[in-house]
Amino acid sequence: MKLHTCAHLMSLSALLALGCHSPVDDEGSTVPEACQATPPVVAPQKTDILFVIDNSGSMREEQLGIATELPAFLTALKAGSGVIQDFRVGVITTSVYQRQRFPDGGEVLRSFPDQEGKLQPVRDESNQPTAERFIESSDPQLLPKFQRLVDQGTSGSGQEAPFEAVRLAVASPLATQPLAEGGNGGFLRDDARLLVVVVSDEEDCSSEQRPPPVALGQDTSVDSCTAQGDQLTPVSEYYQEFQSLRDGRGASREVLWATIGPVALTDKRAELTTETVGSTTYVRNVDCPTSYGPGYRQSAMAQAFDVTKANLDSICKPSYQQTLLDIAELATVAQSVAVVNLPDPRLAVVNVTRSDGSVQTCTAANGDFRYEPPSGDRPARIFFLGTCLRRVGDTKVEVKVLCAG
Repeated sequence: MKLHTCAHLMSLSALLALGCHSPVDDEGSTVPEACQATPPVVAPQKTDILFVIDNSGSMREEQLGIATELPAFLTALKAGSGVIQDFRVGVITTSVYQRQRFPDGGEVLRSFPDQEGKLQPVRDESNQPTAERFIESSDPQLLPKFQRLVDQGTSGSGQEAPFEAVRLAVASPLATQPLAEGGNGGFLRDDARLLVVVVSDEEDCSSEQRPPPVALGQDTSVDSCTAQGDQLTPVSEYYQEFQSLRDGRGASREVLWATIGPVALTDKRAELTTETVGSTTYVRNVDCPTSYGPGYRQSAMAQAFDVTKANLDSICKPSYQQTLLDIAELATVAQSVAVVNLPDPRLAVVNVTRSDGSVQTCTAANGDFRYEPPSGDRPARIFFLGTCLRRVGDTKVEVKVLCAG
């Protein structure tokens, strides 16, 4: 049986009719025989935004820096690349545990029961905590509330565990436990994407194991979480857990990830170096003088979501405005599309035309997209991955299908 290509070129809003004959005649087809006089309404894009704020002792200036640039971030997010954005924001911290080892062999394990992936309370104008745990984009007090929420203080764990905090927040029983019972239930919505933004000046030290296998030492010239990194839960395992998230209807949840972390200012690389100040030696990331550790795991997680590292930037920047603007732009580009009448995802070829005119060819066989079959009233979806992630400025998405005949 010979295979040939049927070039069904499709608009992003439709992505329909993937056969080698008229799609109008397919059983169950939704393709009309003629154009409708009234165009379809484009629904607002729903995004649940989770900021993960490092609240260790070294993060005062960085928290203030993020809060200062939130006006530009929210303005860009609301602009939405021409699509109305329906978003909400919540904040958790990087504090889950802290295991400290002393020179005499003694240890102390500190827990953070009011944090550990829990949405932090929104504070009022007098800086008192309220019952609110997230803020809607329609809230007229969105900006001042968000700015106060980003300010999480500096009394948290010095053993930052952002990946584990996110897992607890969105992929554990805490995610559906009612807010009134101390959980995060109600924050994640059906049909909404999840955008995670990690802000930290140290390496991730996440483990699902309790007590955590890594203990912090007293020697500031050694980064314990890097030296004992082989004992931590692998980044790939956390990535797979986040990519496997489903909403309340059982549909795959589109997850975006961005990191403002300990990587180099010039090229975003993660590389350990040390600096001696007076008589004390500190671990830094190269070309990031205000970091307190290398960003190997932080960088690896960002790259797992986007190999180009467009979602990664340095915590050592003097201003985070452009970084947050870039994150807002990424957040407005949907990384999944609904498809109807696709007989087999292995037959699909998706072409994405970039802003410079180049065409990115994507196939399931190469791991360029993930396919989720239809279920009930939910259509099938294609989720873009790796180098085939959609970008701000893309001009066209085309789907072709290989057909037997």
